[in-house]
Amino acid sequence: MSDTPEFFTRLARLLNSGQSRSVLLGGAIHDLFWDGERHTPLVPFLLKKTKTNGLLPLVYELNGPIRIADADRDRLRGAWVEWKSGVDPALLGLEDLRKKSSQLEFHQQEFDRHLTSAIGSPTAALELLRQLTICSRTALREHLLIIVEAADMLLPETGDLSRLNDAQLRRISIVEDWFSDPDFVAGDDSVVLLAESRSMVHSRVARMPQVLSVEAPAPTLGERVRFIDEFIKTAERKPRLWSTQEALGECTAGLSLHALRQMLAGAAYSGDPLTPAAVFGKVEEFIQTRLGDDVVEFKKPSHRMTDVIGFTQLKKFLTEELMPRFKAAADTALPGAAVAGAIGGGKTFIFEAVAAELDLPVLVLKNIRSQWFGQTDVIFERLRAVLEALGKVVIFVDEADTQFGRVDANAHETERRLTGKIQQMMSDPKLRGEVLWLLMTARIHLLSPDIRRPGRVGDLIIPVLDPTGDDRVAFINWVVDAIKLDEAQLEKEGLTRLDLVQRMNDELLPPEYSAASFASLRSYLKATQPKTWAEVMTAVHDQLPPAIGPTREYQTLQALVNCTRRSLLPNPDSALEDRVEWERRIRELELEGIS
Repeated sequence: MSDTPEFFTRLARLLNSGQSRSVLLGGAIHDLFWDGERHTPLVPFLLKKTKTNGLLPLVYELNGPIRIADADRDRLRGAWVEWKSGVDPALLGLEDLRKKSSQLEFHQQEFDRHLTSAIGSPTAALELLRQLTICSRTALREHLLIIVEAADMLLPETGDLSRLNDAQLRRISIVEDWFSDPDFVAGDDSVVLLAESRSMVHSRVARMPQVLSVEAPAPTLGERVRFIDEFIKTAERKPRLWSTQEALGECTAGLSLHALRQMLAGAAYSGDPLTPAAVFGKVEEFIQTRLGDDVVEFKKPSHRMTDVIGFTQLKKFLTEELMPRFKAAADTALPGAAVAGAIGGGKTFIFEAVAAELDLPVLVLKNIRSQWFGQTDVIFERLRAVLEALGKVVIFVDEADTQFGRVDANAHETERRLTGKIQQMMSDPKLRGEVLWLLMTARIHLLSPDIRRPGRVGDLIIPVLDPTGDDRVAFINWVVDAIKLDEAQLEKEGLTRLDLVQRMNDELLPPEYSAASFASLRSYLKATQPKTWAEVMTAVHDQLPPAIGPTREYQTLQALVNCTRRSLLPNPDSALEDRVEWERRIRELELEGIS
């Protein structure tokens, strides 16, 4: 395993080739990195990896000093004096040096004053750094490498310049002038801005063509295993593992090295053995903390496919095609599936069972939009980084039409941008077979056509329809199972259980009875426990369906029209002819105001 991370190789290539003199380094910038000897924070890692003759590093930390090594400070002060005075003091004769001593001393003091005034003053610090690059081109034999920490706080993205104070506006102006200066672009000095996300840095800077980006990804399996090895070798108290260090590394996909260290240190102190359950719990906690509890949650469905009543044809399809292709290698794997059908049809329950059968981490996407400008982009970038680190994972999105909206001119810019990024991620070859999308929606027609196209979830759009035939009878049997019937009374009425089920099917329940309606009826009968057929009839007769019939019909028709498998339609042989009729009925309902 190489000691040099790929992101650093790319950063070095950009700077060494002169392709860019201003790079925004984002991603896992607050984590630890292996410098060849030990794990260190990012700035010490960069300083060690870039240590070479002819390169003079400077680090600016927000509200702190511009950090320069003592020897480098002296060289930089001498270059400043030469630049300001127009002469090199080392080349002056004794007499000339005596004559110019006051002027030279003034510029030396000026340099020290500027360094002092930069402490606690980000605007003064950035202006001084800009001037130092001008000085470097004129009087310094070395090249500068300037690392600026917390660039997102120095140059925050607000979406509107009017929201910035005068100091922030000044800083943006300084950096714009600096990075667009042709002499700087063609020079040998470089600036690396550190910010977790490009979206957190003001667009006037982040979108400059001169500014390129490099992402430091979450630690790979090899990096996690190396960290575990180093921790166990150096720790006084050794954590107890349930298996090998490689097994622990695999289970900690998604964790930063900082979080991994906390977990190992806690286990070492307590003496309790680390278990897979404890590790997965730590991973879930870390990811939810990173993304926000209102953005994602980990789902642990407790029911399986055997718990799903009815849906015989659909369950056969899911078992024989969907799940095997979800588990397949990238070139044969499905990127995901969209699940359509009327409200109350059982979509979520069925596909939670699918997720449980897959035995993969299930991440439920709740809301990735933020009320704060630019924060939606930041959340998305964090989400993508988490998904790339987790490996194979199922993304479960309920009410997907509200999560991923339109991309037309009437949609909000943030909505268009978010939907566009989701679309790109769904069809990204790098993530195919690793990130599996399950989108639930009762309004499949409101999903972006670009999401519904082949190569994304359009590879498979599954309709979930109200139960009919034997599936409907299975639901009625499930309902009757909840009742403790008086068998003797039934005999007096000349009824068998089969008769009761048949009469409920033929006489009591309307044809378009949904899975949710059956569940509601079952719960009601279980609570009231009617003993006789008459009491059952009374209880069922008392139930009135909500006035949502036309809406459910419209949603069912949209699910049928958008279905991408003949075998999942009621009459596969006449699918195209039926689609014409469904589309006609959809137009009728839309004229009635149903949508």
